[in-house]
Amino acid sequence: MSLDWIYFAISWILLLWHQAWDAIGVPDGAVLGTNWAWILAIIFLVVTVRVILFPVFVKQIKSQRAMQALQPQVKALQEKHKGDRETLQKEMMELYRKEKANPLMGCLPMFLQIPVFLGLFHVLRRLNPDKGETGKTLYGWTVEQFDSASVAKLFTAPIAGKFGSSAEELARLDADGTTVKIMAGILVLVMMGTTYLTSRQMILKTGWAEDPQQRMIQRLMLYGIPASLLISGAIFPIGVIIYWVTNNMFTLAQQQWVLRKFPPPPNVTKSGTTTTSARGAAQPAKSGGLFGRGKTTPPAATKPAAPKVAGPKPGAKPTNPKKGQSASPKKSRPAKRQG
Repeated sequence: MSLDWIYFAISWILLLWHQAWDAIGVPDGAVLGTNWAWILAIIFLVVTVRVILFPVFVKQIKSQRAMQALQPQVKALQEKHKGDRETLQKEMMELYRKEKANPLMGCLPMFLQIPVFLGLFHVLRRLNPDKGETGKTLYGWTVEQFDSASVAKLFTAPIAGKFGSSAEELARLDADGTTVKIMAGILVLVMMGTTYLTSRQMILKTGWAEDPQQRMIQRLMLYGIPASLLISGAIFPIGVIIYWVTNNMFTLAQQQWVLRKFPPPPNVTKSGTTTTSARGAAQPAKSGGLFGRGKTTPPAATKPAAPKVAGPKPGAKPTNPKKGQSASPKKSRPAKRQG
């Protein structure tokens, strides 16, 4: 299956934004060792993609809320079919179908961005100044645009360079190997950190899933993907890493806004468990202080109601409680002996 349509689409958006920034006066030449028109074109490629995918992102949040609301029922099914994995999976799929919850929706926005990432990766990899005129005009580029992008830099490091660039590739890009490695290394670390923060932000707000498969996906998103970037980041062009970091920053801001607009259900804690029983009775809650993590605080004790005193019957004389009190007995003096 040919992916040329993706490469044409990515190139068209990238060149459109570059022309827009060039038209409003952003210098195409290097300022502080950076060709800002091309850097901003990559950043606003992210903005374009995220605006297009925003409705999918909102559906992702709503689906996660639906999954979260179903956690008590999922836990009950796990207890009911403990040891019978096949029946458990059938019952859970039936529950998800009935409640219109999709467990895979949480990963959908990321999967939809993979073609964009691969398209940009391919386009930047072909920015070789030594290409012939035919290669330079591929995917709708002009020769001038191709030559301009081929020498575009971020703080003197070419956007087509990467941490693992060979000496031959660096020579073609007229780049210093140490500068490229330092800039690429810093960006890879930032990419790993922001990728971790995007997953952590979502898990802190929605809690860990009760479903083992969902929890495994959450752990993969939180730890597995950032760790894998330490190795794979060495083959990413600097322009692709700029795209990834910008995408993560956009995700952090977007998630913060959406999570405020669609907050987690009030009866679900950060650990993903309900804090109220089926009848609504209050349960002991976990205290969240620095030293109180994991401790449970009992509910506040209620004072017993004071007993009601019955009033006098109709027609009865009011009694004075003071008169009814017996006087303190006087001490008896010993009788005098006669005689």
